[in-house]
Amino acid sequence: MDHNHMHDMPPPSSSMMNNGSMSGEGGGGGHKMMLMHMTFFWGKNTEVLFSGWPGTSSGMYALCIIFVFFLAVLTEWLSHSPLLRGTTGDKANAASGLVQTAVYTLRTGLSYLVMLAVMSFNAGVFIAALAGHAIGFMLFGSRTFRNTSSDRETKDLLPASGCAC
Repeated sequence: MDHNHMHDMPPPSSSMMNNGSMSGEGGGGGHKMMLMHMTFFWGKNTEVLFSGWPGTSSGMYALCIIFVFFLAVLTEWLSHSPLLRGTTGDKANAASGLVQTAVYTLRTGLSYLVMLAVMSFNAGVFIAALAGHAIGFMLFGSRTFRNTSSDRETKDLLPASGCAC
């Protein structure tokens, strides 16, 4: 059984192309469908997350890059947040479990938004997402900016041996 129904369709002709978009010729009444890039490309004329955004404006493209960068930084902050690890007490309660679940759900949703932005295949958006994750991890996940006492630093550097020395 052949499930590939598009093999009989001809490639779009130059008369169907309209400034980077295809116009529906038969019964569509002029609906335009934007061609989607399936490989990375450079350029400000792209569509990220929302229909028509950022469009062709350089300023909106810059805002898009900044937005994706901060989404990635926020994702890293939530990944390393004490809210996600829970309370320091021994007892688990329903309120802390609900907070952990809400933070985890928010972090997962933001991660998917970053992934969808990268799926625009725009190289600038990809670099902004990578830079946001890298800066976010450096600020919140690495030991670069942690305030720890010298005892904790020594304890963290030594492997767990199982003895109570």
